[in-house]
Amino acid sequence: MPKVNQELIAQRLNLSRATVSRSLANHPAISAETRRLVQDMAAKLGYKQSPGRAARRGKKSRTFTIGVVIGIPRGENTMVTYPHILKGIRDRAEIERVSVDVSYQPPADIATADGQQALMRQIRNNDWRGAILVHPFPEPAVAMIASRISTVSVLESYNEPGIDIIDTDDAPAILDLVLKLSAAGHRRIGFVSWTYPVGGHWVARRFSGYVEALFYQGLEFRPEWVINVHKNSPRLLPAEVSATVAKLCQEDRVTAWVCAADHQAYPLMQDLAARGIRVPEDCSVTGFDGLEPPAGLRRATSMRVPHEHIGSSALTRLVNRMSHPTAPRRKILVEAQLVEGETIAAPPTNKR
Repeated sequence: MPKVNQELIAQRLNLSRATVSRSLANHPAISAETRRLVQDMAAKLGYKQSPGRAARRGKKSRTFTIGVVIGIPRGENTMVTYPHILKGIRDRAEIERVSVDVSYQPPADIATADGQQALMRQIRNNDWRGAILVHPFPEPAVAMIASRISTVSVLESYNEPGIDIIDTDDAPAILDLVLKLSAAGHRRIGFVSWTYPVGGHWVARRFSGYVEALFYQGLEFRPEWVINVHKNSPRLLPAEVSATVAKLCQEDRVTAWVCAADHQAYPLMQDLAARGIRVPEDCSVTGFDGLEPPAGLRRATSMRVPHEHIGSSALTRLVNRMSHPTAPRRKILVEAQLVEGETIAAPPTNKR
């Protein structure tokens, strides 16, 4: 039986060995169809790819470039997590001898044909060997990127096969927050999110953790206490969210709110204060991410996500994916840690 190597794959497909090698490395110069044929044949023959030069890089080895696609406009850095993720990526890239090319692509722009073409030009012109996606993107755009180069997603899941995921273990983190609220005496707890033009799987996962926690604690669940999650519910803007929360606090006696993220919790706290509702004296609020509070606001009780570690893990995962493009898909969940803030107190009715 002939030895299973790249030369055998090349012979079976009537391709050059260089084309096979580039196909197995997901090089963007090779068409998606050719890469698919090569990788399918490699899997059929039971080919085991060695780590290769990319994984055995020494001090004299030539570096290669990976792209980091950030789904947010350049310069928008208020209450966002990507700078911490990017730092983790860059710190790890120095160790791996990898060059990082950052592209800011608002999801609404990349959804258009022009946006897709611009990103594809950047991938080709800078010879990206792989990409890390930060923040949600439309599924068609993700499929387009993944068909050309190895891809890892940070904090968002996609249906596209072969994309590795580095994410937060949301359910136990939300459980910790609900347990804190329950221990303080809260029995009527709502869930708040903003609405987003693209993605939002992370909101649904955190909501599912909230529902699980309520049932685990034997607490009441009411759909009207959930804002901007149900597919057929009205999409409320942040100001409308605050008005709805205030109304439910006053009329339905909801005494605590779990926010899907810190960048939602802090504006909510500000808006509630403007409406005469104090946090935590009149209403308790929790966040998620563990970001620093804006000036003048109390620190929210939250879950700190190790964003730098996630960025570092994403870079490591991408290097492995490029070396082993046919390996099974990986989803790595990272644990968040409770941040003891100042936004939980006993419900007003329980105070003396």
